[in-house]
Amino acid sequence: MEQLIKSEKSYVKSLIEIFAVSTKLGFTSFGGPIAHLGYFHEEYVRRRKWLDEKSYADLVALCQFLPGPASSQVGIGIGVMRAGVIGGIVSFLGFTMPSVAALIIFALVVQGLDVSDTGLIHGLKIVAVAVVAHAILGMAQKLTPDIQRKTIALIAIVVMLLWQTAYAQIGIIILAAFIGFLLYRQEKEDSVEGAIFPISRGFAASCLAIFFALLILLPIVREVTSMHWVALFDSFYRSGSLVFGGGHVVLPLLEREFIPGGSLSEEAFLAGYGVTQAVPGPLFTFAAYIGTVMNGWTGGILATVAIFLPAFLLILGTLPFWDSLRRLSKVKGALMGVNAAVVGILISAFYEPIWTSSIFTPMDFALAAILFGMLTFWKLAPWMIVVSGAIGGMLMSVI
Repeated sequence: MEQLIKSEKSYVKSLIEIFAVSTKLGFTSFGGPIAHLGYFHEEYVRRRKWLDEKSYADLVALCQFLPGPASSQVGIGIGVMRAGVIGGIVSFLGFTMPSVAALIIFALVVQGLDVSDTGLIHGLKIVAVAVVAHAILGMAQKLTPDIQRKTIALIAIVVMLLWQTAYAQIGIIILAAFIGFLLYRQEKEDSVEGAIFPISRGFAASCLAIFFALLILLPIVREVTSMHWVALFDSFYRSGSLVFGGGHVVLPLLEREFIPGGSLSEEAFLAGYGVTQAVPGPLFTFAAYIGTVMNGWTGGILATVAIFLPAFLLILGTLPFWDSLRRLSKVKGALMGVNAAVVGILISAFYEPIWTSSIFTPMDFALAAILFGMLTFWKLAPWMIVVSGAIGGMLMSVI
């Protein structure tokens, strides 16, 4: 009995820790999905060592395959590793709530506010440059140690820069897996403690079944009932289910869902897009803004649940099978190739859109270099980098 009480206390303590860390990331992770992976890498791999480089890269690779917000799915997966399904939910809530709350408040109070061109936002974009560069260096050292994997990463960079589609990303990962299998199928890796995802295959299969059932049945129920709330849920659920390539891709899908039919004005949509760039956390929380503009705060919450539900169902539905596959000796070589490709994909995303939307002048580059030094050499906490970048951006706007 005493052991059970201790175990329960330890579990609750783990949930509190997950919530505290993910909420801190939710308040400080600016810059979009690739930058989020940099923040996660710094916090979960480097600082807290909740998982090793290889397990993190494997999880990122899986989430690159799945539709939906990759960074949110990575965060959910890390929460699941620490404390099961509830840990994944807690991790998601901590990372997502700050931006959801901010966007609902913005939608209710200041729908016409345009913050997209302020010095604050520009400084936060430069923060993303420093954070992603730091993450790429760390991952490249571990995941591309030999000439073969460096070559795979280089191919991924070139393909992703010249063919910027979600299908290119999936294609290069599949190609890298095949090349890695051919190159490393006879090679033994250093023993690394495997990640543990405490989810049964039966539960995972149920999640996948629910995902496809909702995707098929919601449009039918929408047509039969003509209920506004069902239509709203269906629009956001379908958008969250069909997005490959990160949060930015969901924006045109949402625009096509709501502007042509008159549910949302183009001015309100663009204002919300500007506000979304000003808040940390996943870009999918733009749904909270749209839902609030259309139906108040209850609409914002419903839209948030609907657009993130596919990501939840898919990551919970695939983790047990992925964990089993990644332990097979025949699959390890393929994963070595995939992890090298992930490094290349991150480098290409570092250039476009992070670098091209942030670094315009020598002063921008100087601020990025300072922030990178603070993170890499002085090893300051990420929130200090965020605050410094925001202040630097505001100072540059008045010089």
